[in-house]
Amino acid sequence: MKPSYENFLKSPSGKYWEKIGLRRRAGAAVPLFSIYSRQSAGIGELPDLKLLIDWCEAAGLTILQLLPMNDTGFDFRPYDAQSSFALEPVYLSLENLAGVDPGPYRKELDEIQKKFPAGGSRVDYGIKQVKLELLGKIFQGVRKTGTLFDAFVRANAYWLEDYALFRVLKEEHQERGWFDWPAEFKGRRREALEPVKERNSQKILFYTWLQYQLFSQFEDVKKYAARKGVLLMGDLPFLVSRDSADVWAHPELFKLDGASGAPPDPYFSKGQRWGMPPYEWSQIQASDYVYWRERLKTAENFYDLFRMDHFVGMFRIWTVPLSEPLENFGLHGAFDPPDEAVWERQGRERVLRILESTGMLPCAEDLGIVPDCSYRLLRDWALPGMEVQRWIRDWGRSYDFRPPSDYRPNSIATLSTHDMSNLRGWWEYEMGTIDEGLFQREVERRGVSFEKVRDRLFDSKNSHYGRLRWKKEIDSVQAFLRVLEVSSGEAGLLTAAYQSSYGETEKFLKFLQVDSKERDFYRIAKRALERISETASIFSIQLLQDWLWLEESIGADPWNFRINFPGVDNDKNWRLVLPLSLEALQRWPFTESVKRMNEQAGRLSAS
Repeated sequence: MKPSYENFLKSPSGKYWEKIGLRRRAGAAVPLFSIYSRQSAGIGELPDLKLLIDWCEAAGLTILQLLPMNDTGFDFRPYDAQSSFALEPVYLSLENLAGVDPGPYRKELDEIQKKFPAGGSRVDYGIKQVKLELLGKIFQGVRKTGTLFDAFVRANAYWLEDYALFRVLKEEHQERGWFDWPAEFKGRRREALEPVKERNSQKILFYTWLQYQLFSQFEDVKKYAARKGVLLMGDLPFLVSRDSADVWAHPELFKLDGASGAPPDPYFSKGQRWGMPPYEWSQIQASDYVYWRERLKTAENFYDLFRMDHFVGMFRIWTVPLSEPLENFGLHGAFDPPDEAVWERQGRERVLRILESTGMLPCAEDLGIVPDCSYRLLRDWALPGMEVQRWIRDWGRSYDFRPPSDYRPNSIATLSTHDMSNLRGWWEYEMGTIDEGLFQREVERRGVSFEKVRDRLFDSKNSHYGRLRWKKEIDSVQAFLRVLEVSSGEAGLLTAAYQSSYGETEKFLKFLQVDSKERDFYRIAKRALERISETASIFSIQLLQDWLWLEESIGADPWNFRINFPGVDNDKNWRLVLPLSLEALQRWPFTESVKRMNEQAGRLSAS
């Protein structure tokens, strides 16, 4: 049965659907740092997005989703930005600066490209400091004022001066967090800040000029995308770094004695502690939501729609006392507010204010432990949530993968997210397995020796990356419980973990409607992409990595071909570079296959 979306137009978000067009769409998601062209200096740059937009147009993809683009300082964690407004300077193209002739700097530009060649498997973020140094030199020789520049400064008065001053003070204090600065700077005493502004007027102007250049290049990309019929989808992190210009300039809007995180769950026995301060919503409300309104106004310069990260935070957020020892993670936190009865009312008020403050369509990242009130709001207001193919299953019963028709119409259907393994990584290393840490904790809680049962239950030769693969002979719950020597009542969660993972491959192949013996991954990838395109979801947006699996010779390591490993501090996170340039993507032999897939799923035009 063909899904209907007409009720979206009658919802509180109707004006957004009318603006972008009420139709099924397909898209691609990729971080800017993962792409590159012949023109790139060490990392994907804003003008490179035009080449990607060209490919999207050729492939019948009308949404291009990006990861957060905000300034991360020198930590390079996009969801822990040092500003919710300022853009990341590393993405600036030095070849395309407004009002600047690159000719006199040709030697330096060529040297940068030689020292930081685009491509490779991971980004070398050393490029940022080198770029900033050359930008500082270029800045010395340019005119600092002008109608467009002055208009930019006025339009961004809410945040721009605070941000530029924050950057200068970070430099003066060796990049230490603002909470470790001397009291007069930490507390923003006017008598301390005025001399800093006077002696650093050119540096403050430099950081202002950088943002002007970034905004100019990004706005140009948005205009180009509009001409090509491609919508740009931004990603607005729900939280901002404790060490950010936002928190330093507006400490009253944040609960500085708390740290955001997540409650304990089967995978994180102590919960999580992210560190970003929760919002002081009473102050945000008292100020008529000006902080959020300004954030959205800024983002609207670049995006047609946006992903609201950690959407459930609009209702409640797990908060850990800042005084809690770090080794306890999120163990001794609590939901804020603690009274579940107020979650829905407060969440609806906050989201309504957001709807009133922007012309962009909000889309919700509603994964993980989600309260029912979140689903209700998204349904009632026709806002898209997220449906991840590997998680849309008949949980607690057959554990089968549910058909495409079961996906929420108000959703974005996807194979993978930036926090997950890509399709092939899941297929080869996770499907039909159980997390080793989870299994060990759960059996030992029941007094069972993990070492004693591991080799009896699992195929060690085919278990990798902390995932345990079941032996074929453990083919029933009874066989599983006999090895554990526990009753079904005692097994609890372990039984569900077994039922959801044993035989998962066969269940997935059944969902794909292919032979149960099929093991050719490229046929499976094509079928998985077709099935996700067929869903009732109004949008189907896939990581560019997953689109690339259509090619047998793409040559990427399935496990490490991912953007982020959550909860792990390593040299791979937020550094992934795709194995082909944007120029090569224009010649990619499977572009027509992507377009045909979208056409067959009714995602090319209104129908």
